[in-house]
Amino acid sequence: MSSCACGHHHHTTTDTSGETVLLETPLFGLHGRLTCRDMAQMMTTLDLLPDHAALSRAEPGCLRFDITQSEDPMIWDLEELFSDRRAFEAHQGRTRASPWGERSGDLKRDFHDHAIQPRIRPQVPADSEAIDRLLAHTFDGPAEARLVRDLRADGDLAYSVVAHAQGTIIGYAALSPLVADCPAFALAPVAVHPAVQGRGLGRALVAAALRAAGDHAVVVLGDPRF
Repeated sequence: MSSCACGHHHHTTTDTSGETVLLETPLFGLHGRLTCRDMAQMMTTLDLLPDHAALSRAEPGCLRFDITQSEDPMIWDLEELFSDRRAFEAHQGRTRASPWGERSGDLKRDFHDHAIQPRIRPQVPADSEAIDRLLAHTFDGPAEARLVRDLRADGDLAYSVVAHAQGTIIGYAALSPLVADCPAFALAPVAVHPAVQGRGLGRALVAAALRAAGDHAVVVLGDPRF
């Protein structure tokens, strides 16, 4: 992870690990570079970028918005991830009418877009902060994230799995051991970023957790319909 003038922490590697989940409507990613012509453009970028980045990340379909000043201060590396192409087009529409859109038009842009399918893999220690953010966002507060942190600290997470899109955590499921008459786990929480819910990613996370449970009984906590 690294940070820059926009005040946000950035992913510095692309994660392609895990089993691919084929969504009918894939996620939408954009990567590339912005290049400033001169110092005046660079200062304009530095002035406008914090608000632009904050507004972009607040969009309901935005899963990731990272823009980082490179070793060459005139060049900025950009990584964006949206729930689908429609969400990206909404982002473009908002951007065009914003101060950033009105004043950054002269920047040189070299962008490449691509469809992205999420992947599921076991959690690794470096995922912890991203899982906390996902849980806080999905459950509208920090309580679920605190519970998972406590279970992790006490050694009571038997298995945790994440769904990610090139390293951006967008889903999570966990199994915790239960005291019962037979070997058993509790399946909770199961969380999917709200922008990606209803598209089958939660079912894929549950399937991965059940495979890991083996011959243990699995008890589901939460909504009776689930």
